[in-house]
Amino acid sequence: MNSSDQPTLWDRTAWLESAQQDLWRVFQVMAELVNGFEIMSRIGPAVSVFGSARTEPGTPAYKLAEEVARELVRAGYGVITGAGGGIMEAANKGAREAGGNSIGVNIDLPFEQQANAYVDQDKLIKFRHFFVRKVMFVKYAQGFIVLPGGYGTLDEFFESITLIQTHKTTKFPVILLGKNYWQGLVDWIKTTVLPAGNISPENLDLFHITDNPKEAVAIIARHYTKEKHLPNF
Repeated sequence: MNSSDQPTLWDRTAWLESAQQDLWRVFQVMAELVNGFEIMSRIGPAVSVFGSARTEPGTPAYKLAEEVARELVRAGYGVITGAGGGIMEAANKGAREAGGNSIGVNIDLPFEQQANAYVDQDKLIKFRHFFVRKVMFVKYAQGFIVLPGGYGTLDEFFESITLIQTHKTTKFPVILLGKNYWQGLVDWIKTTVLPAGNISPENLDLFHITDNPKEAVAIIARHYTKEKHLPNF
């Protein structure tokens, strides 16, 4: 077999065309960041609430999200969600019913996630890029409250404590709400991840776990008796 018979690992022309598209994508990303910053910066202190889009209305987790959202509004905070259904819908519903800011940062997906009916329309932002959307969740949140959810929820939880651990953001409260759901994960972190030397003992203090919505909000309120309400980076 001579060299011309060797399989080609890449199509140079297609590769360069894709790279050219990436240059234009930079401007799309910039536009999303500017629009997001402009809207979010005007809203004031708010807390990001995460959880499964599959949670049905009337279930314990759905009701818990409604309740914690109402408690956040009573404490003077708005509520930020991913604008979808399930836990996100419940949190926006609780915020709307309590008369607070109900913020939604939606994402374009192949199966077309629609914003729930409880997001304030002037506080609904749509994104094409997940990583730009994540910036909004973290930059303008005075805390994270994480209810039962799947991969996306786990991603938000672990990313938040990683950013705090590595000092890429100022420290803000991160609370796992729902002990029955989260305790197994917390136990695994304590009994497997920590003994393996993959985290330090003080890293266990980067998050809290509770069943009580009032306690969750109190943790956030206590944090800001010593810190100013400011964007995290």
